[in-house]
Amino acid sequence: MTNMQISAVICTHNRDNYLGAAIDSLLGQDFAGEFEVIVVDNGSSDRTREVTEERASNPRLKYVFEPTLGLSVARNTGAKEAKSEILAYLDDDAVASAGWLQVLYDAYQHNSQLAIAGGKVTLLWPANIEPPSWLSAGLAGNLGAYDLGDSVVYIDKPGLTPRGLNYSIRRQFLDKIGGFDPQLGRVGKNLLSNEELLMTELALKQGWQVAYLPTALVAHNVAPERINRSWFLNRGWWQGISECYREQLAGKAGIAQFGRGGERFVRGLYKALQYAFKDPAESFDNFVYSYGQIGYLNAVIQGLLFKK
Repeated sequence: MTNMQISAVICTHNRDNYLGAAIDSLLGQDFAGEFEVIVVDNGSSDRTREVTEERASNPRLKYVFEPTLGLSVARNTGAKEAKSEILAYLDDDAVASAGWLQVLYDAYQHNSQLAIAGGKVTLLWPANIEPPSWLSAGLAGNLGAYDLGDSVVYIDKPGLTPRGLNYSIRRQFLDKIGGFDPQLGRVGKNLLSNEELLMTELALKQGWQVAYLPTALVAHNVAPERINRSWFLNRGWWQGISECYREQLAGKAGIAQFGRGGERFVRGLYKALQYAFKDPAESFDNFVYSYGQIGYLNAVIQGLLFKK
């Protein structure tokens, strides 16, 4: 048996420029009990190992190398290495507030039905760079922003699920569903997503609860290369593909997907034109959404052509 109360996990791939700050924010947590910090190096070729080993004198810190690329694979590796029943995942380019682990741990201690919890996410912009005028509040969510207010919210719609960069899960639930699904989640530089949305769907179906905790605060660095329209279009494309995969995993694949994707494409394009002059940011938001449906429909076709 172990007295480890919560395990913090950073899954990282070639982000040595941000990683040190992420690790330091966890090692410096104001937590009353026992906790550990696990860095899962997911096939990095930069200084990830060196950055971690520079902090190796701290007994809480553990380094693990996972050669198989994939965020879900790395998360499952972190879970296997962790010693506690509560797993807290922080992105390698994020910084946790000092009380992050304590807020998460207390929530699980006071609610035996809580399967997943995450908190508010603010954005850290690069020096001398302001948010562009074409960036809507909705698209800021693609950069990790997440704010449901200043009160605890129990999620009843999967679309409102906590962000993966500020995310925790109860091991009992994770084991029951067989871990994070490797078919979803980023792999190298692709932008597959929706793994957290699927987890929330599964949790709610099984009678568990999912919570937003506003005081479990994390700040997320905005990488300079993401501050351009082409990145958001690419992100929208992969979001569409991710949604198709999620539907396939949920048993909702088939011809009906053409109707859903087509309707969303037309709706997004119509709104993009509607807002073109009066609200350019909202117009671009809807254009990205519509573009994502092309990715969705492309994945539908691939799924039907190569269905086993």
